[in-house]
Order: sequence, then C-alpha cells, then structure tokens
Amino acid sequence: MNLKLLGSALIVAGTALGAGMLAIPMVLAQFGLLWGTLMMLFIWSGTTYAALLLLEASIKAGGGLGMNTIARKTLGKGGQVVTNGLLYALLVCLLMAYIIGAGDLVKKMLSGLGIELTMMQCQVAFALIAGIVVSAGTAAVDKLNRALFAIMVVMLGLTLVSLVPTISVDNLLEASSDSKLDLIKTSSVLFTSFGFVVVIPSLVTYNEGATHKQLRNMIIGGSCIPLVCYLLWLYAAMGNLSSEQMVTFANVSELIAALGANHSMINVVLSVFTGLALLTSFLGVAMALFDQNADAFKQNRAVTYVLTFIFPLMGALWAADQFLSVLGYAGIILVFLAIFVPMAMTIKVRKQQDNQDSVQGAGAECYQVGGGQLALAMSFLFGCFLLAAELV
Repeated sequence: MNLKLLGSALIVAGTALGAGMLAIPMVLAQFGLLWGTLMMLFIWSGTTYAALLLLEASIKAGGGLGMNTIARKTLGKGGQVVTNGLLYALLVCLLMAYIIGAGDLVKKMLSGLGIELTMMQCQVAFALIAGIVVSAGTAAVDKLNRALFAIMVVMLGLTLVSLVPTISVDNLLEASSDSKLDLIKTSSVLFTSFGFVVVIPSLVTYNEGATHKQLRNMIIGGSCIPLVCYLLWLYAAMGNLSSEQMVTFANVSELIAALGANHSMINVVLSVFTGLALLTSFLGVAMALFDQNADAFKQNRAVTYVLTFIFPLMGALWAADQFLSVLGYAGIILVFLAIFVPMAMTIKVRKQQDNQDSVQGAGAECYQVGGGQLALAMSFLFGCFLLAAELV
C-alpha cells in the first residue's frame, strides 16, 4: 500500500473517529463490557460491508465520480434526487455535531489559556478555519490528516498508559441496565460513529489507478482503526468511571473532567486527543460535502466553500446543546444513505453487468463484494434493524 492509499485509509478512519469517540462511553457504559463490545462489533461489520457495496457501485459506474453522478448513472434521475437529499441531510447533521463538539472543546482550551470567547465565537472560528483546509482539496486534507492522525495515536497511547493501570474490573463488569431494548436503542449513535461511507467516492477519485483489491483493503483497514480505538477508549473509560456517572454526562468536557480528576495532566492529553478526533472527522465529512457540492453545482471554490459550511454552521448555532440528539438524527438518515442506497446501486449495476460485457465502457472486469444474494439480504435486514431501533 503506497502513501496515498495509506493516507486514504487514515481519512476513512479519521472520518469515523469523531463524535462517536465522545459519545460511545456515555451510551454504552450502562450495559457493561460484554454487551457493549458485541454491539460495537455488530455495527462495525454491517457498516463495513455496506461501504464495500458503495465501492463496488462507484467502480462499476466508472470511478472518479461524486455520489451525485454515481446515483444518476445507477439509479436514474429519481434516485439521484433522493440520494442527494439524503446525503445533504446526513452531512449537514454530522457537521453540525462536529461543530458543536469542537466549539465546546475550543472554548474550554482557550479558557485555560486565559482567553474567554463565547460558544458561538468558538464554533464560527472552528468552522471557518477548518473549512479553508477542506477547500484546498483532497490532497491537502490527506497530508494534514496524516499528521493529525499520528498525533492522535500518540495522545491515545498516553491516555491508555494513564488510565489502564487504574482500571477497575468491577467497573468493567458493572451494568446498571440489563435492558436489551435500551441497548438496541444505542444503535443509531454507534452506526453514526462509523459514518465514513460518505468519503468513499472522493477517495476512489483521489486514488485513480489503484487496483480494486487495494481500494478494498483501504476501506477494510481504515474501518478497523476506529473499531480498535473505540474499544480501547470504551474499556479505559468504563474501567475508571462507574456507569452511573457516565450516563449523566451531557458533553465531552464533563467526561474529561471526571477522568482527569485522578490523573495528572490527563485533562490536557484528553482535550488534545478528542479535539483531534473531532477535527479529523470534520475534515473527512466536510471534504465529502465539498466534493458533492462541486459535482452538483459546478461552481468555483469560493462559492462551493460557502455552500458547504453555511448551513451546518447555522444549524450548530441553533442546536448548540443537542450533541447526542443531532447524532441520533444523523443515524436515521445514514441508514438509508449508507445501507439501502448502496444496496440499490449494487443490485442495479450487477444486473447491467449480467446483460452486457461492459457497463458504460468501464469496469467490465470489476471487483464484486463477496457473499452474493445472502449477504445482500443480511445487509437489508441490518438496515431494517437500525430503523427499528429508532422506533422502539
């Protein structure tokens, strides 16, 4: 795997590692170590398979295309409209959540330096400055993301070195709730925490010339990184705080303060770590929305910049204290966009490939996700499970 593919795998990982890193301990701690781990693995496997379906559809549609064009080529005008609507709603919700979380962290860090800004000022500054990087293009995001990810891994290592020695086995085994119904209700937040599917079209374009196997490994490898990080973070947080404590936290500042109460310097390390997790995720999601706007509206970078960030910023300012609620809404939208839409695209291109030697002059010898009809059926049931989890 060359540096560009490695960087792309880190974009996949960085896009997932964001709001979920903050929310997962707060929503899973009450169910204990075993059930929290099993639910995480279940959501990861379903999400990764759906991402591979989108990769297949992207390749067979011709590659080098945004979601807007892939939808038009595979699902027609009607499918294009539905896909665009879902994609915009999802990306705006995710960016809102990241801006809300980042604003809270920026305000806390600046306050520690003696600089007092309002939450609104912190959110606006974060969105505008980070947006400049995104508007510079995928290559710029890739290079910055590699550096940020390296620092984030170091911060995670320092966090684990501090927290692991003080893990309480009783805390890990403790479960303040044994309701499997409540556990199922966490699915939308967990699913959103693996919401990297939106960057796949941009990364296929960026890695033009890569083999299908390399692209597949990029996605699988990239998705495994947040899984490992989430599990380690969950174990460390659960082992140091009781489940009763964590379910009462409303934002990341409270979680960091509680973990830092018994560990010197961990406040700084955790603030940097969670801040980088939010920033890398913001960059990936914002890149996807920027490329989607560029593909759909064909405007210059300045206009695309405004179109990309104005609505998420307005939404974040309006819903400044609704971090987990916004993630829940994003999870519902993501089910349709990341499960049902790629499935429909894949079924369509497979039928086209069965009827002709090539699909629109490209990808005749294309990669196909394994599992056949049974795996597609299981993916459909996975999507239905996620929707049902929102209704129970």
